[in-house]
Amino acid sequence: MIGKVDVKAWGKVAVLMGGYSAEREISLKSGTAVLQSLLRQGIEADGIDVDKGMLAQLSKGQFTRAFIALHGRGGEDGVIQGVLETLNLPYTGSGVLGSALTMDKLRSKQLWRGMDLPTADFSVLTGDTNPALIAADLGLPLIVKPAREGSSLGMMKVESIEALQSAYREAVVFDTAVFAERWLPGAEYTAAILADRVLPLIRLETPRVFYDFEAKYHANTTRYFCPCGLSEKQEQDLQALALEAFQALGASGWGRVDLRCDEKAYPYLLEINTVPGMTDHSLVPMAAQAAGIEFDEMVLQILASSLERRMFQDGT
Repeated sequence: MIGKVDVKAWGKVAVLMGGYSAEREISLKSGTAVLQSLLRQGIEADGIDVDKGMLAQLSKGQFTRAFIALHGRGGEDGVIQGVLETLNLPYTGSGVLGSALTMDKLRSKQLWRGMDLPTADFSVLTGDTNPALIAADLGLPLIVKPAREGSSLGMMKVESIEALQSAYREAVVFDTAVFAERWLPGAEYTAAILADRVLPLIRLETPRVFYDFEAKYHANTTRYFCPCGLSEKQEQDLQALALEAFQALGASGWGRVDLRCDEKAYPYLLEINTVPGMTDHSLVPMAAQAAGIEFDEMVLQILASSLERRMFQDGT
C-alpha cells in the first residue's frame, strides 16, 4: 500500500498514451483510465498523445514525472524510456534495457533458455525457411509469431506444412523477425506483477483458437478465472517462476508475465508485457482487484516506481 502522500508531492504527471504502434487505440483507452484516476485523486496530470510534438509538450509542460501508458512499439521497447532518460524525467515501469528485451519475444526466449527457465521449443523463420524441416523439428500444430509486436497481432496457429509459409507472410507484415514455436495445448495463465509482488494468477479461457487480439479486447466469450483453480503450492510455484523470469530480463516496477502449459500441465514462459493494458478488459486491474487493491490505489503504486527512479537518478 502507498502511504498517505500529499498530492503535491507527486508534482505534475504527464500521462503518455496513443503513439504510433498497432495498439494505439488500446493505449488511448488505458491512458484515459489512468489520467482520470490521477485527476480523481487530486493529482495534477495532463494526457499527451505521443507524436512528433511530444518533446515540446514535455519541455513546456513543467512535468515532474511521466506515467507511461503506451503499448507496443515506441512505448514498451525502450524508445520512450530513452527519451525520458535524456530529459531526466522520471517515469513508471521498466527502464531502457528491460523494456527492449521484453518487447523482443525471440530474445526473451533465448535468454530464458540460457538461464534454464522453461520456454517452448522454437525456430527462427525467414523467407528461405524449409517448412517441412520446421514441422519435423517442432511438430504440428505450432504457432507463428512476429518477435516484436504486442497484443497477439500477427500470430497464427499452423496445423499443416502448407499453412506455415502463409503464416510467415502474415507475421512478417508486423516485424522482420519471425519465429515458430511449439504449440502448447494446456491451460494459459497470466501473472501480474506490482512492485515486486506477484498478484493472484488468472486462468484464461477462450473459444477462439488462442487468446488473440479479439479475445483480449472485444469478445464477451473470454472467461477469466481468479482464483485460477490451482492448488496453493502450484500457484506459488508459478508466481515464483513469473517473478524470476521478469527480473531475469531486467524488467521492474510493474508488468505481466504470460505462461501456458503443455499436455502434461507443465508450464512454459510465453512473454512479458511491461506496460499492460489498463482497460475494462485488462488483466492487471483484474488481478489487483482480486488482491484487494482498487484501481486508484494500483495507479498510485505504479506511479511510485517513478519516485524510485528519481532517487536513483539523484544518487540518493
